[in-house]
Amino acid sequence: MSWKLLILSLPTRNTAARMRAWRALKALGAAVLRDGVYLLPDQPALSLALQAIAADVRAHDGSALLLGVQPGAGDDFAALFDRSAEFAGLLADVAALREAAPALDNETLANRAADLQHQLDALQAIDHLPGEASRQGAAACAELQISLRRRLQPDEPHATAGEVPRRRLADYQGRQWATRCRPWVDRLACAWLIRRFIDPQARLLWLDDVTRCPPRAVGFDFDGAEFSHVGARVSFETLLAAFDLETPALRRLGALVHRLDAGGAPVPEADGVERVLAGMRQALSDDEQLFLAAAGVFEGLWVAFDKESNA
Repeated sequence: MSWKLLILSLPTRNTAARMRAWRALKALGAAVLRDGVYLLPDQPALSLALQAIAADVRAHDGSALLLGVQPGAGDDFAALFDRSAEFAGLLADVAALREAAPALDNETLANRAADLQHQLDALQAIDHLPGEASRQGAAACAELQISLRRRLQPDEPHATAGEVPRRRLADYQGRQWATRCRPWVDRLACAWLIRRFIDPQARLLWLDDVTRCPPRAVGFDFDGAEFSHVGARVSFETLLAAFDLETPALRRLGALVHRLDAGGAPVPEADGVERVLAGMRQALSDDEQLFLAAAGVFEGLWVAFDKESNA
């Protein structure tokens, strides 16, 4: 494995530039070999970040030397990036929260679970050589999020096993589509996808009781629905696969929906979208109005993602 070594020197008067470089290197998870000497794996994104730091240092009367290096005999550079102890601490915190959960109110539990998810995200961002500790940390946080969703939304659908069966768009035109009332991210995104790409004349029905779903309606995002969670896919991703809609922009939107509905890999836009949709859900008591407002958010995201993927 190859590595990148950054050697920096700045005049003592340039405190701001020095702190900027130090913070940037800390955010990258760089190992400090000695004062002014930093090491990272030779990975494209990390190399670009190091080049930017070096350029900033030079622009402020400093010197910066970026080198490719190979470890010598007895050198164990990988050990400098071992995050096992940090992931062990995270696992202990997750276990403690699961034990305390029955005595906590929903808001406190949700906030503490969100804090742990953010800790995981931050650790994974600097875990450049992930191993078993990283996998265990991610699995523990995913299980915590699942148990939290089951508590807060007991009617959330359970995933079924198997492959997603393919469907013909022609068979799903002018249909009635039904899902649970008071929709949240996955259902709102599904409804937008249905109207935008699958069935433009779709009539949406928001059900108080899914057992009373009309027999000819196409159900989505509830247990027993034609389209719901399959394997690791949330309902939005199931619809993408079923109707062969997995374009780069829609897959990217699917990753965002997955993150907000089921956890998983961080998505830059997720926190902002979640806040916007949560505000809409609080402000709008009518499900159809909520859907129409949310549809504008998903349309804007899709347009932006599509433009970037075709740039």
